[in-house]
Amino acid sequence: MNEETTSSASEQPHPRALHPTVPGDPAPLGLAGFALTTLLLSVINTNLLKETAAIIPVLALALFYGGLAQFIAGLFEFRRGNTFGATAFVSYGAFWLSYWWLAPRLEVVGGAHNALGLFLLGWGIFTAFMAVAALRVNLAVLAVLVLLTITFVLLAIGAFQTGFPPHTVTEVGGWFGIATGLVAWYAAAATVINDTHGRTLLPVGPRRPGDAAHNRPHDPAPTVE
Repeated sequence: MNEETTSSASEQPHPRALHPTVPGDPAPLGLAGFALTTLLLSVINTNLLKETAAIIPVLALALFYGGLAQFIAGLFEFRRGNTFGATAFVSYGAFWLSYWWLAPRLEVVGGAHNALGLFLLGWGIFTAFMAVAALRVNLAVLAVLVLLTITFVLLAIGAFQTGFPPHTVTEVGGWFGIATGLVAWYAAAATVINDTHGRTLLPVGPRRPGDAAHNRPHDPAPTVE
């Protein structure tokens, strides 16, 4: 009877196997959604792309990828206990959703370039203090937020000056936006590739040497005991 009980117990699946202790990392999804949407809009801001309907693909990305997908990634970061990642992804997901709603109305109505400048400046201030928090994350994320802060400030200045069509300062902001999107794409690629291969193939530059485990893009900032 003991042998049968032991055999039966050994055949039962381990309850922890049904509920993995390490959930999937939502950071690459959030970073990738942010990166692609930022890149496409920034190309338009540089005035390199002059098609009249170029804004339509941007609005599609702003709604579904940069908006909803990034917002959902942020909610999963809350579940992982990552305050930084959750705040960043939910906030920038909401930014793209608000852009999806605002842009067509600004094109039609116009006359709100000062309000638009305040809108962009507010996001620049938010991004600046997120960059301070990113000092405890890694160099890739820090670079994204520093570049994004500059981008928002330049776009705000451009909006304050002329609104539409893009001012020269707005075009410069577009180039900084392209740099922001490319670095964010690198951070997304590094996170998903390193996680999939189980080793560092694309470095993201930990801020504290020897403590990289606490400074990945998807980990919360270490707490002080």
